[in-house]
Amino acid sequence: MEPIVAAVADGYRSVHDQMRNEIRGLGTEELNWTPAPETNSIATLVVHTVGSEGEIWRTVRGVPSDRDRPSEFRTRIASADDLLPLLDAADALLDELAPAVTAADLATVRPRPPREPQTGLTWLVTNYGHAREHLAHLQLTKQLYANHASRSAGAVSS
Repeated sequence: MEPIVAAVADGYRSVHDQMRNEIRGLGTEELNWTPAPETNSIATLVVHTVGSEGEIWRTVRGVPSDRDRPSEFRTRIASADDLLPLLDAADALLDELAPAVTAADLATVRPRPPREPQTGLTWLVTNYGHAREHLAHLQLTKQLYANHASRSAGAVSS
C-alpha cells in the first residue's frame, strides 16, 4: 500500500474509533439534538462523515458512488446501535479500497461535482480534514447538549 494512503486510512480509522467512543451510551435525545437552527445533530455528523469519506475513497479509485448526500442531513436514529454499524462499514470500505489505491490514483485528477476536479491525493487529504472537523463538531455538540441538559434539569427542579 502506498505509504501516504496507509497513513490517511489509519487517520480515518482513528476518527471512527473516536466517534465510537463519543457516541457509546448516548440516548436518542442526545444523538438527535441540535444546538441551534441550521446546525447538525451528533447522528447527522456521523452519517454525513462516513457518507462523505465513502464517496471520496470511491472517487479516488474511480469507482461509482451512489451517495445520497441530502438524506444524510435528515438523519434521525433511535440509539448509538444504529450508528456503530455505519462506522464498522466505513472501516470495511477502507479495508477494501485503501490497499487498491495506486500512485496513479493519487496523481489522477478526478471530478466530484459541483467542486473543481482535484487529484486523488488532494481529495483524500482534504476529506480527512473534513472528517476531523466533524469529529470536533460532534464533541462540541455533545458538550453543548450536556450543558443544555443540566440547565434544563436545574430549571425543572427549581
